[in-house]
Amino acid sequence: MPVDPAKLKKTAPFKVKSVEPVHLVSRARRRTALQRAHYNIFNLRSRDVYIDLLTDSGTGAMSQEQWAALMMGDEAYAGSVSFDLLRETVRDLFGFEHVLPAHQGRSAELVLMSHFVSKGKTVPGNLHFDTTSAHIFFQGGRIREFPQKRIFDLDDTSVFKGDIDLDRFSAYLAGHAGRVPLVIITATCNSGGGQPVSMANIREVGRLCRKYHIPLFVDSARIMENAYFIRTYEPGYSRRSIRSILRELYSHVTGMIMSAKKDGLVNIGGLIATNDGKLYDALKQYTILFDGFLTYGGLAGRDLAAVATGLREGADLDYLRFRVSQTAYLAARLHQQGIRVMLPPGGHAVYVDGLAFCPHLHWQQYPGQALTLALYLEGGVRACEIGTILRGRDPRTGRDRFNGLDLVRLAIPRRVYSFDQLDYVVSVLDRLHRKSERIRGVVITKEPKALRHFTARFALS
Repeated sequence: MPVDPAKLKKTAPFKVKSVEPVHLVSRARRRTALQRAHYNIFNLRSRDVYIDLLTDSGTGAMSQEQWAALMMGDEAYAGSVSFDLLRETVRDLFGFEHVLPAHQGRSAELVLMSHFVSKGKTVPGNLHFDTTSAHIFFQGGRIREFPQKRIFDLDDTSVFKGDIDLDRFSAYLAGHAGRVPLVIITATCNSGGGQPVSMANIREVGRLCRKYHIPLFVDSARIMENAYFIRTYEPGYSRRSIRSILRELYSHVTGMIMSAKKDGLVNIGGLIATNDGKLYDALKQYTILFDGFLTYGGLAGRDLAAVATGLREGADLDYLRFRVSQTAYLAARLHQQGIRVMLPPGGHAVYVDGLAFCPHLHWQQYPGQALTLALYLEGGVRACEIGTILRGRDPRTGRDRFNGLDLVRLAIPRRVYSFDQLDYVVSVLDRLHRKSERIRGVVITKEPKALRHFTARFALS
């Protein structure tokens, strides 16, 4: 990491014309809030949160152009002009002819998995995110993950740690292609520290999938950031536009699913896109069943228009430079304070090593979850555990799916917080790090079968 994190700062390519007040409530009130929330950070009221780094999904600030687009939204049930605008944007940026809107990413996953996945089928990938795995399990399927081993080494500063391990993946397809209905690459890889996937890796995975006639989809929630990393680090792309990188990337795959609440810079929205006309016709029935008609997909016309505008803004190079600089700055500051984080930092979040931060806690005491609770109590900062709680239990054995990582994600909302506010987060974590031995472990007192981190109840051990 650079010695001087200040050198990582980039000037914001926008100015603020509307503000939302935030207040730091007292420590006593924060303690009460945690108790009332059953020690689940998702149950906290936003009015009790000072700096909210729970997620970058739907929490960004929209632009004046997006707000203007909202006012011009066409609310026709069928044939909306706003849908035409979204479809043309997807065709231009990504190169896909057929577009199905969805109200968010997990809705797109529901459509996709309902079509492809059934009992006994297995969906490979790098590291699936929680909702992806949950939808696969819900349809009776299984997951197989083929991450690079270096993604588990937080101190390895090599780039593209989100790549699929091609040797293991190729060997698996050679023996089990018949039970694989599709492959999903998550780019960037959220469950693996937001690490990007290289163009070379996507190209080769695409070649292998075509060899075995297996559809390949990219979970594209943060694809603009992934394209920025390709432009920055992969040879031959430094002079390419983000749009041209995206179009090349998608030329190697069957299609994309996207939560537009991240790199689409909106508060709600998502989509599925492909050039496969037969597949599009098959997926249409699920969109109508789950989300409504084909030209609105569970969204208001104004939301469709905001997504179309946000996708273009998300591909702006000046915006992406600033976006990634905030994450790099926060990671460098924490690293400078001796706090172990995933290196190199990704584009949307900084991932703190919960196991290293709380070495006195065993992984079965859920150190990542314990750290999120302590962080909120110490300074009103809400973060999210990305570890054993999030990964859930193996549906066959009932055991926790611990993979060696127990991380705390500090997800930075887009165009929301200043560098000064990130400095505040560093000061709170530094203060907490100096007394980390006081952080208590966590036990689960109640949990659902799926996506337990959203609604489970906990107690301090």
